[in-house]
Amino acid sequence: MWNTLFLLLLFFNVAASQTIIDTLPGYPGTLPFKMETGYIGVGEMDDVQLFYYFFESERDPIYDPVMLWLTGGPGCSGFSAIAFETGPLAIAWDTYTGGLPSLKYNPFSWTKVASIIYIDQPVGSGFSYATTTDAANSSDILAPIQAYNFLRKWLVNHPKYLGNQIYIGGDSYSGLIVPQLVQHVLQGIESGLKPHIDLQGYVLGNPVTDYQVDQNSRIPFVHRVSLISDEYYEDAKLNCNGDYINVDTNNTKCVLALQNIMSSLLQIKLTQILEPQCAFTSKKPAELEWDILSQEQHFLNLLQDAKLPELRCREFGYALSYKYMNNDTVQSALGVRNGTVENWSRCLKVFSTYTEVVESIVYVHKNLSKTGLRALIYSGDHDISVPYVGTLEWIKSLEIPVFDEWRPWYVDGQVAGYQTKFMNSNFRLTYATIKGGGHTAPEYKPEECLALVDRFFARYPI
Repeated sequence: MWNTLFLLLLFFNVAASQTIIDTLPGYPGTLPFKMETGYIGVGEMDDVQLFYYFFESERDPIYDPVMLWLTGGPGCSGFSAIAFETGPLAIAWDTYTGGLPSLKYNPFSWTKVASIIYIDQPVGSGFSYATTTDAANSSDILAPIQAYNFLRKWLVNHPKYLGNQIYIGGDSYSGLIVPQLVQHVLQGIESGLKPHIDLQGYVLGNPVTDYQVDQNSRIPFVHRVSLISDEYYEDAKLNCNGDYINVDTNNTKCVLALQNIMSSLLQIKLTQILEPQCAFTSKKPAELEWDILSQEQHFLNLLQDAKLPELRCREFGYALSYKYMNNDTVQSALGVRNGTVENWSRCLKVFSTYTEVVESIVYVHKNLSKTGLRALIYSGDHDISVPYVGTLEWIKSLEIPVFDEWRPWYVDGQVAGYQTKFMNSNFRLTYATIKGGGHTAPEYKPEECLALVDRFFARYPI
């Protein structure tokens, strides 16, 4: 085995670039878990350096699975998923009074049940960087290839995990990347590429999948949750013929119907309909912004003011992550290479090639349904940006027989959401909603989401 690993190290030209993290600025005392950061080079001559954060399972790292997690965006740093979703560290935004933000421990981290690699991808995200101009360009096709090469090299560099079960996970825009990455891993296994990856399945949260289905489902969703009137909905459905994206500007009745709906949603938070739209508290916008990332700028500006905002909401926490991650002491503690990234951004739109693969992702899922994998797809049911009704629609289009009909699932005796199981002779897919969850469901319902993935990994009934 060691001879094989030595040859793989030579073949991959893997240079150890790892930093073991025992303490971090803003966290009181020694970290109560094992944390590592580092770089893995991919591409020609390793001209793309992908930065990662690795947390060993807090339960049983020998037995528990290893999951590679891709944050959405496109271009969101793995630290965003760590600090606001599923990692053991969180920004203490609710107690911030100035200076360097503090960190706190997340008792519902998914590292309670799995070892997790969070990656800044594609190149240009977070602390990942390119050494050449050409290598700085990425796409929805190239990103999963580079992520696959990253995973292979990471496992060679961490041989103690070669025997662990592997899962691939991601949310939001990563719904376009993860299925392709899973397909590359399967192709590598079939070709006998080393190291062998014991891939068991994949996990997706509120995943962007099919542009037409995802976005067309927004209007029926906001009607279903009583954000628009029956009259507005019926008017739009009749005059737009059920298509709310490809709108003929000459169809004035459809345009007017959609304008009425948009006016009703101006103060509604797209990622969680029950929370205040804090980005618009100081000024009413002229029109609804579907771009959820643009709303952070309001709070980035507030951080420059002498007086902090009275109203604390999630976007304020996002803004504090910029203040924390751009601190020189923090970057030094994380092992960030000096001069490689001018400014860290939580989410940076590094490329826009959405149409490259969007029409084929459902087809990729159909191919994956012929494998021996397991899949967990979940949706926070209070998300407008990628509504659960659209996700359920494309899942049903895969034509996998229903094994377990729609029914509630529970945490601590309370309904945590609803689930449907699909199964054929080769594949099992569990679809679950998170009651009260937003676009990144673990951010809003951490206890319920931890219970969900714990049961999934353990093959225990949801």
